[in-house]
Amino acid sequence: MTTPPPLTDRPALLRNRARAKADALFLHDEVAAEVQERLDEVNRTFTTPAVVTGFPAVPVLPAARVVADDEVLDLPVAGHDLVIHALALHWANDPVGQLVQCRRALVADGLFLGFLFGGQTLAELRACLAQAEAEVTGGLSPRVLPMGEIRDLGALLQRAGFALPVADSFTKTVTYGDFGALLHDLRAMGEGNALAARLRRPTRRAVFARAAELYAAHHSGGGRLRATFEIICLTGWAPHEGQQKPLRPGSAAQRLADALGTAELRLPDRGGEG
Repeated sequence: MTTPPPLTDRPALLRNRARAKADALFLHDEVAAEVQERLDEVNRTFTTPAVVTGFPAVPVLPAARVVADDEVLDLPVAGHDLVIHALALHWANDPVGQLVQCRRALVADGLFLGFLFGGQTLAELRACLAQAEAEVTGGLSPRVLPMGEIRDLGALLQRAGFALPVADSFTKTVTYGDFGALLHDLRAMGEGNALAARLRRPTRRAVFARAAELYAAHHSGGGRLRATFEIICLTGWAPHEGQQKPLRPGSAAQRLADALGTAELRLPDRGGEG
């Protein structure tokens, strides 16, 4: 069995992050606020939290142990009751492996929260760059990181062995004065192109000029350009015998119609139709 080529050029990713600007990390601040809100809802005190991140200077959770998002995470087995993977999992070459390592790092009934960019992130930019490059050069090159959809990412939690897995998302729309400001902000976020298969020579200026025209034509309002950032939250628990278990199909003791106070509508028998 051959090993698939890496998605991410890790040295390039680290260089991009090293050039990031603190005032451009506002989405990490959004994640930090979301973490606190979700922990308040759990209503449990966590005493040994850890945060996996590519930006250790961002205080996602005060007093937590900060761990770099390396391929092999510096997390001891059963060493933490809370592990947060903070806005870095979308760059992982092995996301399932990262999740498995986080699960192993949790004590029984420990909580995992993972935040990453989802498939709707920068959909506008992806479409405009693809169309512009196809028109100008007649071809396409990898420019925007392919990000997972919420259903697929939720399934990864199950593959990694988490109990009670849940995936949900929220969307932030950010506006920019022009196309150049958007690209500049992405670089300042440390989210520039670090794909292993990226184009290794300078892009023709005509590609960016055409992409700017397309962006202004299709994704602007009030004189500003819109950019979508979808942030997916993955929630799972380290298995524990005291946790709730889903009921077996057909084992319900009460009809849904009775619970809703409505009449049950029976569908006609369709015989053997497929």
